[in-house]
Amino acid sequence: MALDTSLVATSGTPPVATSPGQPPPRLSPSGAAMFEQCPRRWRFRYMDNLPDMPGKSALVGTFAHLVLEMLLQEQPEDRTLDQAKQLARSVWDDFAEDEDYRNLELDEKQAQEFRWQAWRAIEGLWDIEDPTTVNVQAVELKVKPMLGEVPFSGIVDRVDLEPDGLVVTDYKSGRYPPVSAQENRLRQVLMYAAAVESEMGQTPVKARLYYLGQKTLDTLVTEQKLSQVVEGLTATWRNILESCHKGVFEPRPGRLCDYCSYTEHCPDGREYIARRDAEKAAEEESLLSLTIT
Repeated sequence: MALDTSLVATSGTPPVATSPGQPPPRLSPSGAAMFEQCPRRWRFRYMDNLPDMPGKSALVGTFAHLVLEMLLQEQPEDRTLDQAKQLARSVWDDFAEDEDYRNLELDEKQAQEFRWQAWRAIEGLWDIEDPTTVNVQAVELKVKPMLGEVPFSGIVDRVDLEPDGLVVTDYKSGRYPPVSAQENRLRQVLMYAAAVESEMGQTPVKARLYYLGQKTLDTLVTEQKLSQVVEGLTATWRNILESCHKGVFEPRPGRLCDYCSYTEHCPDGREYIARRDAEKAAEEESLLSLTIT
């Protein structure tokens, strides 16, 4: 997973509606998810090219992905914890000089904590599998097929060959999701399965998410599941095309505004945060007055 440092920042607060414009040439799983969460945020990222600064947790995952990518390209017998440590050390200096990492402005103690969290994610692979036994067919596989009407683009963390067939794997360094969120989390890796089917001419038998240091979330791949995920992706792409044609990208203010890189450019997001904070302060004041009386 490469760090994207190619975006150029712009200043000012863009209006709610812009002139019609061309959408990006391809749609990635992360781009589709962002549009579904908030079309306004998608516009800031993919139309206005405002930088989307990754936070600490995201960069921990980026570093873990980088080391595991290198590790799984080693010969099976060399995929050891000691080798993972050597690989982590070999790439750390360059990683630490990257603009995204430097923007975190970590002090020495925080930087040490960052390295420890990244290492915990890396060694978390051994909690799930023995990598010396894996028959790896590809790592960081770039795919650019047409999925239905959608010019798709993505990078598949890993494709393995197991006795039953191909398995598509995506690493996650975040928390294992509750049951209510699992179907949605599997959508991305099913998109990758559809892309692998299109480009490799073979339908994967399984799609799975490795929550490093925790456990696996997986699903059997069926034509029905692939059809459903492509239909959903197509619906999102059509909505993107319509928004680009009209130049209107509606905001969806909510709790994710706290983690959005574009709040300073979004009056609706700022209003939501201010209103929520005011309501919280009023509630705390009310509870305090009840306690005193």
